[in-house]
Amino acid sequence: MIKLTEFLLACRIPLDLSSYKVHLATGMPNPPLEAFFAGTFKEWQESQRNRNFSRDMVIGLIHLEADNWLFAGVYRVLDCNRTPAGWFKYETELLNGQDDLIGRVIVEHKRKARAAYLIGKQDGGPFFVAEYLSRPMTIGEFPGYSSVCVSYARLKIIIGQNVDTWRGALSNMKGVYLITDTATGKLYVGSATGKDGLWQRWSAYVKTGHGGNRDLKRILRKHGKAYVENFQYSLLEVADSRTTDEYVLERESFWKNVLASRQFGYNAN
Repeated sequence: MIKLTEFLLACRIPLDLSSYKVHLATGMPNPPLEAFFAGTFKEWQESQRNRNFSRDMVIGLIHLEADNWLFAGVYRVLDCNRTPAGWFKYETELLNGQDDLIGRVIVEHKRKARAAYLIGKQDGGPFFVAEYLSRPMTIGEFPGYSSVCVSYARLKIIIGQNVDTWRGALSNMKGVYLITDTATGKLYVGSATGKDGLWQRWSAYVKTGHGGNRDLKRILRKHGKAYVENFQYSLLEVADSRTTDEYVLERESFWKNVLASRQFGYNAN
């Protein structure tokens, strides 16, 4: 396999091998891959707790799974300032000529330590091009009703970008859904019966965080609006648009009983 630095230089990316760092981007509760899908990875990377980019250039790699990383670009470091909150705010610029590379190059790197900001080596170090995708990686197609399980951050991107396959699937169906508070394990069971079905209902959650639910409102007031990042959305069952609202509501009540979301979760009734 060709080394990443050799590949970039062959693509005429003006990488300075004498002064660069490799950023192994990971993290929660604001995952870098979600920022990439939202088109905000540059801004995500520019906000650092420490002065981590002490070189002229940075290669951004986003963790996917196991030893695979997504190439997110080579950036020139222009400036760095300390914020009132004590963070370091970098100013960077994306080097030209990377439109056909960002989001398409899969890099293989076996991470042997927790360090996320590695000083780049002249010989390129242990970073190899494993795959070149036919098109940039995106949020993904609708996976099927039985496989839906998305974080708030990812749902926000899906709704905000009006992803066709997701909108087509969710707007044509009524159904019963589950919101899981991943910080506490508490559950909320809800249903969608109106126009545009599940798409319209979940759009309301993206917009407000609580969708009008009393207990979810209370949680967000208590912990702050950012707490919505802990919510995860999945489907319990779906029904086509010809199904009566009464039947969907009956199934919603059934799932509340099964999951005890009235006694131990966020359902008030």
